[in-house]
Amino acid sequence: MPPVRSAGYGGRAATIFRRMPVDERAPAGAPPSGRDPRGPAPGAALPRLSHEEILRYSRHLVLPDVGVEGQRALKAARVVIVGAGGLGSPAALYLAAAGVGTLGLVDFDVVDRTNLQRQILHGTAAIGRPKLESARARILDVNPHVRVESFETRLTSANALEVLRDFDVVVDGSDNFPTRYLVNDACVLLGKPNVYGSIFRFEGQASVFATPDGPCYRCLYAEPPPPGLVPSCAEGGVLGVLPGIVGSIQALEAIKLILRRGEPLVGRLLLFDALRLQFRELTIAKDVACPVCGPHATITSLIDYEAFCGVGAEPGPGGPEITALELKAALVRSPHVVVVDVREPHERAIARIPGTVLIPLGELPARLAELDAHADIVTHCHHGTRSLQALQILRAAGFPRVRSLRGGIDAWAVEVDPAVPRY
Repeated sequence: MPPVRSAGYGGRAATIFRRMPVDERAPAGAPPSGRDPRGPAPGAALPRLSHEEILRYSRHLVLPDVGVEGQRALKAARVVIVGAGGLGSPAALYLAAAGVGTLGLVDFDVVDRTNLQRQILHGTAAIGRPKLESARARILDVNPHVRVESFETRLTSANALEVLRDFDVVVDGSDNFPTRYLVNDACVLLGKPNVYGSIFRFEGQASVFATPDGPCYRCLYAEPPPPGLVPSCAEGGVLGVLPGIVGSIQALEAIKLILRRGEPLVGRLLLFDALRLQFRELTIAKDVACPVCGPHATITSLIDYEAFCGVGAEPGPGGPEITALELKAALVRSPHVVVVDVREPHERAIARIPGTVLIPLGELPARLAELDAHADIVTHCHHGTRSLQALQILRAAGFPRVRSLRGGIDAWAVEVDPAVPRY
């Protein structure tokens, strides 16, 4: 089976072998047959529009495929967005502007300066404030007719069904694999459509999962990637405008589901390459052996998704880490400690720890001879993920005294040397 390169598993950084067959095709084609998963049923009692709302949504009302009834369906709809970050920001803004009556927001983080390059729900004045507080104020400024329901919590197996139960559509704006699998499984169990999006560097994906006759996220990615294989946005970076594009597509798909119009991305995976400005589409078959949505499902309740994805798993035998303050003390005690920077050269140009040796992670196996196998070695990267991978490589090659800098150069800048720029 040929490999599929996917932003969901790290774009060009990883090649993932799919268990289900995938074929490229033209965007045209009919959605899966059977019960329509979309929106409120025709004839359902819908709220009326005020005169102010009629004026506000006038450009919708003159669209034949929206009209008054469609706008009333949007007003009656309840959409929950998991994550008020890069994807959740444009999705929330456009769903609010479109007149979705109730928006649920699930997030537990605070606004950080590094968020502002892409998370357009938040501004400089909101730094340090809870994201939900900032998001609520921005959404209500966009449209005071929207009801915002906030869930300031981490979505977990213990609360996901309760949080998502009362909503019609779920928009997954999460940025990690445990939450993606959790949202998927919860949507399948609850019978809610899951509007999926993911981003990495210059690439994005979108689809609609967990509809009655369509595939779910597990049909596409039956197993998560090995821990540490796919860098986070903090490690790998992301073009600021990219989540705006993908998050807007998610908002569009949610609106189509509510309006029961158009052809949703059910059974289709949309791939976007920002550098080439190219969209491609892959068909996704529903996996009859899927443990969640298949006819013989074995997962009938939510599981431990961090354990399933290997989060927190030991990176290697002993897997020792060293804190920034401990490294500082070690360097004072012994000038023979070798600190290996496994980031890329363009990252080292941003910030560096003086005296370190640059060997990018991808070059490390071929450059082992440059290091003393008997030296005390400390690997470091941006936040600590890649340095743990470097630790594994060195230990497997017979380097007995290797530690990884916990928190990477970011922790060094915070705890030891504030003159080192944070990024």
